[in-house]
Amino acid sequence: MAYLSRREHSRQELRRKLSAWCDDPAAIEAVLDDLVREHWQSDQRYAQAYAHRVAARQGTQRILGALRQQGLADEQLADLKDGLRASEAERAHVVWHRKFGQPPADPREYARQYRFMAGRGFSVDCIRRLLDSRGAVNPDDPAADDEQD
Repeated sequence: MAYLSRREHSRQELRRKLSAWCDDPAAIEAVLDDLVREHWQSDQRYAQAYAHRVAARQGTQRILGALRQQGLADEQLADLKDGLRASEAERAHVVWHRKFGQPPADPREYARQYRFMAGRGFSVDCIRRLLDSRGAVNPDDPAADDEQD
């Protein structure tokens, strides 16, 4: 109960923490089942709380990857995934603006900004739309080579 009173935990996370106190996996599963039955633990609530906590800094792919590592199935994440994708462009713009604030002037800077945004878990399409809409020089665009000559 002390773990759950501080923040939401996934079932897998609670199982790992409780295994330090009990050697019987069946007893741990029974306790976890009781917590779920009493609505004290919910993987759905955990996913929502986690996404809310990190969405301002991370992209959809990174958030969903972290939740999958916590043992949540894709079926449990379907609604969350739709909501995150709907707001991804706006969240990407905020992250990009906070870090860079100006469009990349050359292909090297474009690649640097692209890598940063990709590392944060934003989708390829979202990053390209973001950087290209800022008047950036796209290194994949053949016209960019003409402009540099």
